[in-house]
Amino acid sequence: MAKSARPANSLAKIPGTLVLVGAGKMGGAMLDGWLALKLPPSKVVIIDPQPGRSIKALAGRGVRINPKGKIGNVAALVVAVKPQVAPDAVPPLATLVGPKTVVVSIMAGRTLKFLERALPGVAIVRAMPNTPAAIGRGITVAVPNAKVRTSGRKLVHALLSAIGAVEWIDDDDLIDAVTAVSGSGPAYVFLLAEAMARAGAAAGLPPALAARLARATVAGSGELLHRSTLDAATLRANVTSPGGTTAAALAVLMARDGVEPLMTRAVAAATKRGRELAG
Repeated sequence: MAKSARPANSLAKIPGTLVLVGAGKMGGAMLDGWLALKLPPSKVVIIDPQPGRSIKALAGRGVRINPKGKIGNVAALVVAVKPQVAPDAVPPLATLVGPKTVVVSIMAGRTLKFLERALPGVAIVRAMPNTPAAIGRGITVAVPNAKVRTSGRKLVHALLSAIGAVEWIDDDDLIDAVTAVSGSGPAYVFLLAEAMARAGAAAGLPPALAARLARATVAGSGELLHRSTLDAATLRANVTSPGGTTAAALAVLMARDGVEPLMTRAVAAATKRGRELAG
């Protein structure tokens, strides 16, 4: 597995048109990242039956929205529709695919096998981003099929890097576990902030103050973890004085029935559900 940060280069010289199918929250976040990396708006086509106001406004910058005529050479086709509509939405996209087009799917639960049946003979990358992509701090895991060439992989890497870090894997079966850890993971962190706030209120703090303390602590700790060269275990140990208040709390959280076994069960449940949804 290879890790990479966001690229310094731009998308100004993308070799063709980029088609975004579905411009909802995640698709819109990706589009914002691409335009920030100098992707020419004139090279963007959006296909969405109900584009939002912010998407419609991009027409004034040259983005084509639901064009009626020919689109031209499509370098990348990014599928960001809801997985429930995929059986109807994906097969018609074959008319947009050329010999050098790479298709990128960010649909949860839709495997490479599903995509290859819907778009036979096509270079396809299945990717799983997460919601911090909205602020350029997401992480995406991508898996290519056998049709993806080096040039297509480089283009996809650049597109995904616009919303955060990128990891590549070779086994599509691992995407369910990826979804359970990083795809669903932001919800676990937000739940931690909720639980800390409620615990603070139970200890006597005004609820609003407890919520602010929990929010700032989770956000600040995440940023420290992001910037530090130390691993999470070392950062935790650095906060913990022997016999102190933190040690007392960690004795509860790290007990045999504490956070780690609970998180292991939670991730296992999410992984299992992902496999069920994929069929």
